[in-house]
Amino acid sequence: MGLTEPSDSEALTPSGHGPDEASEVRSSASSTLMFAPWQSAVDEGFWHRMASFKLETQRLDEHPVPVSGFFAPCSHPQIPSHLQLLEESLPPDPGGSSSTSHSAVIGNRNKCPAPGTLYNTNTLESFTGMDRPSLLKSAALQIWEDIHSGKAEEDSNVLNRFLLISFADLKKWSFLYWFAFPAIVLTPSATVSSCTPVSMAFSEEESTGIRGACSEWRSTETTASSPFFLLHFTSDGAVNARPIRDWKVANEEGGKVISAYYDPYNRTYPGWPLRNFLALAVVRWEVTELRVLCYREKRGFLDPELSLVVDVELPKIPEWKVQGFIPKGVGWELNSRGKARPRIVHLAASMDPERAANQAADLNLKLMRWRLLPSLNIPLLSSTKCLLLGAGTLGCHVARNLLPWGIRHITFVDYGKVAMSNPCRQSLYNLEDCLNGGKPKAEAAVASLKRIGPVEARGLCMSIPMPGHSVGPAEVDSVLADCSRLKELVDEHDIVFLLTDTRESRWLPTLLCAAANKNQKFRIQLRTKFPRQLTMVAWAATSATILWLHWILQQIGL
Repeated sequence: MGLTEPSDSEALTPSGHGPDEASEVRSSASSTLMFAPWQSAVDEGFWHRMASFKLETQRLDEHPVPVSGFFAPCSHPQIPSHLQLLEESLPPDPGGSSSTSHSAVIGNRNKCPAPGTLYNTNTLESFTGMDRPSLLKSAALQIWEDIHSGKAEEDSNVLNRFLLISFADLKKWSFLYWFAFPAIVLTPSATVSSCTPVSMAFSEEESTGIRGACSEWRSTETTASSPFFLLHFTSDGAVNARPIRDWKVANEEGGKVISAYYDPYNRTYPGWPLRNFLALAVVRWEVTELRVLCYREKRGFLDPELSLVVDVELPKIPEWKVQGFIPKGVGWELNSRGKARPRIVHLAASMDPERAANQAADLNLKLMRWRLLPSLNIPLLSSTKCLLLGAGTLGCHVARNLLPWGIRHITFVDYGKVAMSNPCRQSLYNLEDCLNGGKPKAEAAVASLKRIGPVEARGLCMSIPMPGHSVGPAEVDSVLADCSRLKELVDEHDIVFLLTDTRESRWLPTLLCAAANKNQKFRIQLRTKFPRQLTMVAWAATSATILWLHWILQQIGL
């Protein structure tokens, strides 16, 4: 697709180093500090929530949307921690916008929040044509401004900002996406003079104090979701965990101060979050040396073997003090093959087929509403109950044309059975419905509709009493029961279609609809002069009628 990303010599992929290489870093007197990049993971629930958000809230809008990622310190020596997007990562309210503050997202010890921005495009062409360098530069600039303003010291989560660009093909339920984790590049690079496990860097007494301070920081509700903090070794031998805004105060109080952060990586290199933290140390604290604890866990507590202590030598960068200077930013994630390309996920195979069909059918209506008919009330149509009296040529075509308009409640009433001559004219039947004397039309029509798509349909095999037809004494009770049942059906439905082939069969339903007029009952009668007009008239009349009824139902508040 023509999407490329310049390489970053300071980033390592997890497969790019082994035990020999790691030992070289530990023993090296002074070498360029390397960082292990973030690894993303998107929960399936996020994509379903995003599809709903796109259809119901975002629609054709391509403005950025705030999202929240979540991560935790690495807790396994073989598996790094991922930055995850979950169902709750998107704004919960329909009015969410890019101005929403995601620093206010509440996390916990296992879900440290990271603020992000989602750019979801309407077309594949828009996705491939996005100016990714400008997006990354803008995100890095935002981090840079947060550092200079002091916001990053008040809310260290902003140092872990990320970007997500995506294209959602909701007809195929496939999502193309690409993460970026903006990091400010130090030029010249920082160097590492020592990188050792906590168990080797501190005495047993100091390790115990560090373990207790970190445990307190991780277990306190107000600090557990803050990924950067300080460890203050006081003159009396105590170790206290403090927020990074206390750097100058802690140093003035005496003792020793080291910085710490939640490290998602599991090997012998610091994780990606350290990059922006070092930029903060250069700008705000103006230090040239910094000892950093890469905090990693085992069963909820500091793992002294997995956690690292890194002694970093920071460069002096005079141009960073020049007003208006914008540093370089890097951070587009590589795909599973180690290439600078987007990733894609297909969810159609894992979805409930009925749900997928229902959403695909509604998608066309929503596109029509967005582009042509903003007043179209889709929930109103989907809740409308339609009674179709007659399941012949008109009944079949009307039912088929109600489905694409989002009508999901249909009841057929017909007394006949499917004959050999019916399938060629009546689209809901086939040859199998004609065998063994024919299936009842109402039941066969319902079965056919349910094969087409999700619909709450039912069929009643009953006759409609007609004037001029004699009724014998033995049939009186049956006819009265049919009249009573027909009245109940008219009362239960919002719209009644009279689709029978004789005037006599339309007489009683017409009276019942007129009697129910106080309840805003609608009667629609379709009839034609020539048989060949049936299909065309059914389609045109149904579509026009639905639009008219939609307007009427809105006016009366149904």
